[in-house]
Amino acid sequence: MSMYPTVLYDDAKAAIRRLKNAFGFTEVCGYEDEHGSVTHAELSYGTGLVMIGSRGREGVFAEAMADSGPVGVYVVVGDVDAHHARAAEQGMEILMEPADQDYGSRNYTARDAEGNVWSFGTYAPGGGE
Repeated sequence: MSMYPTVLYDDAKAAIRRLKNAFGFTEVCGYEDEHGSVTHAELSYGTGLVMIGSRGREGVFAEAMADSGPVGVYVVVGDVDAHHARAAEQGMEILMEPADQDYGSRNYTARDAEGNVWSFGTYAPGGGE
């Protein structure tokens, strides 16, 4: 089984551009409705994937998420310092500079333009990447 976090944005198109440019995500697919709202997009990093969409759409999930706050997503990366440098260069708000953790990981944390918190590190939950 796999899990795929879903993050909704007021400006999903801008968020996708920033996540690609700053964090190195690859866009797997993207779909828009007749009004130009992102109905579904998938961004990958390594073997992980996050789903992105626009706020304000109709449907049970969109309505349940309408007033949701920011989310936190953790992504395993091989070179935390290089990844951090790219994010900082692209203007992401860095909340925690790269640091070695007591449990053996090296991590940093950033916030995107709509308040979602993204953590990147070498620790792989469950022992895999």
